[in-house]
Amino acid sequence: MRNAAGTGSSAHRYENGQNTSPATRALLREIESGGLDIPLPGSGDTWLRWQTLIRLGIEDLSLARLAEGHVDALAILAELGDPPPSRSAVWGVWAAHPPGYRLRARPLDTGWVLEGSKPFCSGARTCTRALVSAEPDSGERLLFTIENKHTIADPGTWAAAGMSDSETCTVDFRNVRAVRVGAPNAYTDRPGFHHGGAGVAACWYGGALAVAEPLAAKARRQGTDPHTLAHFGAVVRDLRCAEDVLRRAAREIDEDPDDAEGRAAERALLVRSAVVSSCTSVLQHCAEALGAGPLASDPAYTRAAQDLSVYIRQHHGDRDLARLGESAAHEHGRDRS
Repeated sequence: MRNAAGTGSSAHRYENGQNTSPATRALLREIESGGLDIPLPGSGDTWLRWQTLIRLGIEDLSLARLAEGHVDALAILAELGDPPPSRSAVWGVWAAHPPGYRLRARPLDTGWVLEGSKPFCSGARTCTRALVSAEPDSGERLLFTIENKHTIADPGTWAAAGMSDSETCTVDFRNVRAVRVGAPNAYTDRPGFHHGGAGVAACWYGGALAVAEPLAAKARRQGTDPHTLAHFGAVVRDLRCAEDVLRRAAREIDEDPDDAEGRAAERALLVRSAVVSSCTSVLQHCAEALGAGPLASDPAYTRAAQDLSVYIRQHHGDRDLARLGESAAHEHGRDRS
């Protein structure tokens, strides 16, 4: 079984008590214990890989987000043929490109430097290294590795209570040294870009399982009312549908890791859309069945619901559904021709 390289024995140590949120401490324990030594996507054990993300999503979605970034970075480096990274590093992938921000890559005789701002950088104060996308003046998009020593994270750029421990914020780069990885656009052109995108849904599914647990406990009690049981039945339906979609996707990725059939992008859109739909329904049914009580008295449920509500916004809703519809319509038309 091929595993992601670079995780293992000696995780980064933090000074002066900084970066000691529960999610950060749990991430370091996972790295040190080998819990993130998991198969690469398409290696024949993609479901085993995703089971780790599901387990962490059940425990804490901020932890799952940090772990997903770490193992995704290792998979990217392996796919692009970069040398195995240090086993002491904690990795992130910072590749968002929303309007209004630009991270400029400027070439030097001895390499590159990055200048500008990058939003939505998870693990901004935890990661010791990161894969970062940036643009030179020529306009193409490049991928770089950096040591996260001289960046400036602004925690004030994340206002939500949900996913607050994921340290997702805007990061400023001021002449940060960088090493280029791969060819232009290699990050998004590789099959693993879509395999990794589908894998994020495994984190969401784990979060939905955590949200559903108080309702499951209530449903197991003798004499539970039909109203509660109906809501729980809907939740069971949603969770099983999500798991089935993930299992099928993992199997298909292992059968075609290099995307010879050209279905990886559509598959990722389908998986993410289906799992988000299930998560949204789980949140709604649990809220209606449980009422305000758990929100006031159960911190674990409240946190899980807040985190999941925020995390699934990484899915782009109707825009992604439109892309899925376009892809499926094109494929259907080709099948009939």
